[in-house]
Order: sequence, then C-alpha cells, then structure tokens
Amino acid sequence: MSTSHVDRVVIRFAGDSGDGMQLTGDRFTADAAALGNDFATLPNFPAEIRAPQGTIAGVSSFQLHFAGDDIRTPGDRPDVLVVMNPASLRANLPDLRAGGLVIADSHEFTARNLKKVGYPSNPLDDGSLDGYELHAIDLTGLAVAATGDFGLGRKEASRAKNMVALGLLTWLYSRPLEPTETFLERKFGDRPVLRDANRAAFLAGHHYGETTEDFTARYEVNPAALPAGTYRQVTGNRALAYGLMAGAATAGLPLFLGAYPITPASDVLHELARTKDHGVMTFQAEDEIAAIGAALGASYAGQLGVTTTSGPGMALKSEFISLAVMLEQPLVVCDIQRAGPSTGMPTKTEQADLFQSLFGRHGEAPVPVLAAQSPGDCFDIAIEATRIALTYRTPVIVLSDGYLGNGSEPWQVPDLAALPPIDPGFATEPNAENGTFLPYLRDDNLARPLAVPGTPGLEHRLGGIEKADGTGDVSYDPDNHETMVKLRQAKIDGIAQSIPDLVVDDPSGEADVLVIGWGSTWGPIGATARRVRRRGRRVATAHLRHLNPFPANLGEVLRRYRRVIVPEMNLGQLAFLLRGRYLVDAESYSRVRGLPISPSEFEADLLTILDSQEPR
Repeated sequence: MSTSHVDRVVIRFAGDSGDGMQLTGDRFTADAAALGNDFATLPNFPAEIRAPQGTIAGVSSFQLHFAGDDIRTPGDRPDVLVVMNPASLRANLPDLRAGGLVIADSHEFTARNLKKVGYPSNPLDDGSLDGYELHAIDLTGLAVAATGDFGLGRKEASRAKNMVALGLLTWLYSRPLEPTETFLERKFGDRPVLRDANRAAFLAGHHYGETTEDFTARYEVNPAALPAGTYRQVTGNRALAYGLMAGAATAGLPLFLGAYPITPASDVLHELARTKDHGVMTFQAEDEIAAIGAALGASYAGQLGVTTTSGPGMALKSEFISLAVMLEQPLVVCDIQRAGPSTGMPTKTEQADLFQSLFGRHGEAPVPVLAAQSPGDCFDIAIEATRIALTYRTPVIVLSDGYLGNGSEPWQVPDLAALPPIDPGFATEPNAENGTFLPYLRDDNLARPLAVPGTPGLEHRLGGIEKADGTGDVSYDPDNHETMVKLRQAKIDGIAQSIPDLVVDDPSGEADVLVIGWGSTWGPIGATARRVRRRGRRVATAHLRHLNPFPANLGEVLRRYRRVIVPEMNLGQLAFLLRGRYLVDAESYSRVRGLPISPSEFEADLLTILDSQEPR
C-alpha cells in the first residue's frame, strides 16, 4: 500500500450526542498538535443534554482542519466524514466535498434508524453514495469484539466504537499510537477495566486499517513551519482564562472572577476554578447580577474584578456596567457570544452582541469594547483589556464567541517575563493642596485615582448618583452633569492614542476593494483573501480588535478604497457603525446561521464582487 503526502486534511467526526465525537475529535487534534501540524477545530453540538437518540436534532460533530502550513479556519468542506448513524450522515453529507471519503458504522444503519431521519432505503448500499469513497464498517461490532474479555455489557462495550474510529483514522493518517495510549492511561488509570477496554478498541481500529484491503492508500501531513517556541493546543476559553491570570499577575493584583454558568462561557469559570493556588478566587453566583456585583466589589477592594457571560447575561449585567461607568472603576466583562435573541441557539456561534456592548446601557455610558480574532488571541485580548481597565479606570467589554471559545489552535506559550508591565497606580497619599483626597481629580489620561478602602487619609464616597467634578460629591448641577458626561466620553475616546494604527494587508499594493471585519471573521476573511489572490485578483484586508474606540487611522484607511466589504455573523452591525461614523458606503456581507462564515461561499461571492467592479 502506498503512502501519499497531502498538504492539508479536513476531517469531521459526527454521531449521536452520546457517541463521544467531541472526545474523539479532541484526541485526534491533540495528535496533530504533538506532530507539529497547524490546525483549527470546530466543535458543533446540540444544546439539549440528551436530544432524542438517532435524530438529526441530536447530532454532535467535531471538525478538524490540520495542515503542513499556516491555516486560518477549520475548513468548510470536509475531505473525510466519519458517521456513527444515519442521522449524522443525513445532517453532514451535504458539506462533504465531491469524491470525499465516508466511513460509516454500518451496525447503526437499521431500518428503524433509517426511518427516523427519512431515508427510504439504506444509503450504504442503494448507490446514493456512489460519488464518494464509501467504507461501511461495523465499528460497533469491532468494539464489542475487541472488549469482549473485559466483562463489559454489550451497551457499554458498544460505546467504545469511537475508539475504533479513532484507531482507524490514526492508522489512515500515519499518526503514532503512543499519545492516545498515554491519554487513556491518564484518563482511566484509576479504572483499569475501562482503560484496557478502550485501548483494545483503539488498537482494533488501527489493526483493521492495517489488515483490510478496503483502503488503497495511507496519508501523511508534514509538520508546519511554525516560529520556534513551545506550543500547546488551546481553546479560546482556556486562552482567555490564562490571559486574565497573566493580566492580573502583570499588574500585581489578585484575580477575582464572579460568574454564573452559561453556555458557551462556563469553561472560563471551570478553568479559573482550578487555579486558586495562583492568586485566583472564583465565585459561582446565584445569578448574573450577583456575579457582576461581586466582581465590581472586588475591583473596589483593589483586585482585578472580572465577570464572564454570554448574550442573555449581558442584558442582566447592564445596570452594574453602568454603575462601573459612573464609579469609573476598573472591571473586565467577557461576553462569549452565542446565537440569539432570548435563549436562541445556545451552542451555536454569532457576532450579534456588538450593538448591545456599545449601546446597551441607559444614559451616556461609554465603554471600551475589544474583540479577539482567534482562540489564541483571546489570551492577548484579555491582557489588553486589563491594561485599559486599570489605566483608564473603566469597565471594558471583551467579545469572543462560541466558535472561538470552543475551537482550538496551536498557541505559542509566551514568555510571561516579557509582557509589558501594567501599573494599577493606586493612590497612597492625599492629592489636593489642602491635604485632602479628591477621588475625581484626573491625570493625563483623564483617569481618576484609585484608593483601596482603608488607606489612611484617603476616605471618600462613591455611588451611582452623578458626581461633582473633582470632589466626587453628589451633584445635580446641570453644568456639572454635562461636564462629567463629556469627561467620561473624552476619556474613552483618548484610549485611541494608546492603541496601534489599523494595519492593512495588501500584497499587491494596488487593491481598490477592502474587506474589513472584527472578531472571529478574521479566519474566514484571511482564508478567502488567499484564495482569491491565488486566482489573480487584488483585494486588501484589515481586521479590528478595538471596536470602541476605533483605531485613530480607521477613517483614512476606509477612504482609500472604492469599495468596502464587511463580513459579519450578524445583520451588519459593524457596517452600520462604519457608515454612520465615517460616511463611507460600507457593504454588509451578512451570515447568521450559527456557524462561522464559509470561506468557499465567501470566495465565490467575493470573486463576483471583484469581477463586477467598474474602472476607477
């Protein structure tokens, strides 16, 4: 049998929610990371804890794109589709590329399961899959046979079919056995029967690949030429947790997280809850309001106060964010966006909380808004949010989303000693000529001083009622109110002086179409731009990580291009802002399907846009 070298592969594992597809995909991803491949993942699962078995509503999938060069997305058309039942085939087959490989557990293609999803006949033998390379394998039977010596019941033994599939794919793509065997030892070391049974099923899948004559070739994907350093596989939520820890440590402050569990943000709470021996305190509150209230209280007490949530929780937190604006108190609010409105689609991704983050408060309550562009960038954006919150004495909103939070990529572990220091600059002595303390006397950044409660001589009063400029006394004076409103806005506007100018990627230097995005559209925009450039078209791209304030040169950049295209997973929120702020005809490219924007679809649409241009 020959071994072929391929540049990149997209594999999707799909099955019922109880079939272990997330574990299987994550395990295969770990092997890709260990072998030095670049990769990106897309977990996709239902919101229900246990949807009806064998139905399309209950299908869970995990997609992995791994390659020997730099990639930006988890891909949109799998090369390989591994399905555990008819429902997962029906739900995912339309995405498979023409001629792609299908590995199906033939055991589950019973008349009952076929009827559940509307198949009139068995697609494994009725010719409907002739356009694909089909391998119908009794994965369940192989699992039961491999685990027969371990005393498991048939139902429990059949659950190891995901390990059979993992072993087969490990063989097919020339991955080593040892990492998964080590993983099973670590996961089931205290339950030897389960450890040995899963290992036997894993090896059975590998041996099946070695001995069958169904496959005509094996494949290898070379390591990617990544910059030198130490790498690990990281999800966006984990990177965000690490970034919050690093930001607090860089500022020399304890980290306090007040959070209420909500999909897809809960993993940040889970991750930080494991780190209480690293200066981190986590508080699982009874509701979203209590969570942010506790975080704001921790900030007032001299810690780095953080709260995490998703869209519905942001709505509940809005009053406390307004209070933090009035207090001019540091606070980091992390919104891992999901599809809405209301409960919406809790496990699906979206970018529709931008307006809420910018304007979702009563009164003039400006707040800096940042957005991570990739799972690994969640680390950097958390540190940047910490810097802004402490330097400018303001709540900061960090936008991630379900795709970034659950997805993973290789992350170069940073040198923590090289991170720029963050000085919280707590007041330690009176700041007025008469020896008193003025809590709203501003520095060059228009930021007020912070005094930790209990500091002798720095006693002062805070609250939600309007403050008198300088003294912080309660004030209903009309002129003072206008002054304070304008000062708070000017402080946020002034942050633009401390952030980098927007950088445009235009290899040709001659493009007159700019594609600009924010957040997780970074991957699809970059991948699409590469594709259309390879076809000889000229297109420029730019990406925004600071959404309030915008980079100082954004207006000048936008006016250089005849057409500005704005891809978003909403109905055009950034495009609306660009049109209103800069009076440019920003064209919205909107997709709101609970999934990342498809590079293939965007490529076709962008080519149409580029080819329909009129000359300058």
